[in-house]
Amino acid sequence: MSKGDETRKNIVEAATMVFAQKGYKNVSMTDICEATGLSRGGLYRHYSSTAEIFREIVTDDYSFDERIRRGDKALEILTDTLTYVVEALDQKEKSLSLAIYEYASMEDNRGLFHEIDERARKRWKDLIEYGMKTGEFCTVDAEAVAEMILYYYQGLRMWSKVVDMDERTSENYRKTVLLVLSGGKYED
Repeated sequence: MSKGDETRKNIVEAATMVFAQKGYKNVSMTDICEATGLSRGGLYRHYSSTAEIFREIVTDDYSFDERIRRGDKALEILTDTLTYVVEALDQKEKSLSLAIYEYASMEDNRGLFHEIDERARKRWKDLIEYGMKTGEFCTVDAEAVAEMILYYYQGLRMWSKVVDMDERTSENYRKTVLLVLSGGKYED
């Protein structure tokens, strides 16, 4: 990784925390400079605005494709992903829910979020179909279950900003997904 790529990565990580704490509307390039320790010139060398940084954060996609191509077990991909999701839900201070809502409504970026949503639903659907093909998942309506997984998570993320949830809630999410895809046969 080049020094510039490393700097951009550090900017995105620091900015994610700032957006999570302050929402989108209340973040300035000065806030991001303070969080990263960069000068304004140093920051502007990599990004021209908070909108550009935020857009990069929310469009950063995870993918199952490489693991599916390698032939990894669908259940292993799923459990790894759910572990990551549960950790993200339990780290409420890193939730971008408020910032995402502000950005989408303020700058008419609904099209961007529609694209993000479509890609996420396709990723989940592809994983579910792969798991059914390998026999690791029971036969389900892959599109419906993909939406359930995605929107259940999104709802928890949003509510975790306004309602105190304990680790049981995120653990119940993990168990529910595993139960649905195992046809009720999953056991811890």
